[in-house]
Amino acid sequence: MIRQTLTLPKLQLSYLEWNQGKKPLILLHGLADLALIWKSLGEYLAPDYHIVAPDLRGHGESSKPEQGYTFKEIIDDLEALMEHLGWSSAHVLGHSWSGKLAAIWATQNPERFQSLILVDPFFIGTMPSWLKFTFPLLYKMLPFLKMMGPFPSYEAAKKVAKELKQYKDWSVLQEEVFAAGLERKPDGTWGSKFVLQARNEIFADVMKVEGLTQPLPIPTLFIKPASGLNRTPWQLKPYQTYLTNLQVRQVPGNHWPFLVQPSPFHRTIAEFLACV
Repeated sequence: MIRQTLTLPKLQLSYLEWNQGKKPLILLHGLADLALIWKSLGEYLAPDYHIVAPDLRGHGESSKPEQGYTFKEIIDDLEALMEHLGWSSAHVLGHSWSGKLAAIWATQNPERFQSLILVDPFFIGTMPSWLKFTFPLLYKMLPFLKMMGPFPSYEAAKKVAKELKQYKDWSVLQEEVFAAGLERKPDGTWGSKFVLQARNEIFADVMKVEGLTQPLPIPTLFIKPASGLNRTPWQLKPYQTYLTNLQVRQVPGNHWPFLVQPSPFHRTIAEFLACV
């Protein structure tokens, strides 16, 4: 695994790369996460796949512009990354919010996709405008936003992290991901590398942009963690309606199965990719 940087006209896009295998695979992290969450999966699949995992704009080591966090702008970054790599198409995996991102990208440019993997995606539809008034509460309650801070010290942030679902076992990888996503701010406090302007613009776009709008024949795997967000038939219905070549597989764990139950998650991904 090596870290690379792609210089684009308006930002630096940082990404991790495993360049052992031949088959192209893009791994997209969820909101407020970063590419390092895919370290274990990348190592598992590396012998057969050429893998890239970007820190999406506003996250991790990539640039944090003052504005520009719509689905369109982030998809433009991914298109530029594929052009840079010389890839005409790839297998694409998206987790959580980036599952919606990947679905929108696949709808707009399906020839880019050899297959699509959605790991416990959410907010696939549009949202009524009144829900924007609940955003301040969501910002405080959602586990993936609780590390935004500010925290008075690194140890205070670590104490909060150990209570969150994604870090519940405090494994070596979980601790590494936690540390990589945190930084000391100019005022001496600690907080996430994910920035507020990205959070605010992304939530605004999630409200108004539909994730699936037409049938897609792309081979698709829907990963449904046992304790994930998608637990009811009505939550699965949009995917079953629009994704005409869909498989649904349940794996152990919560919304972050690759961090809390990595082995069965890895096997499920590898089995699907081997058949498409």
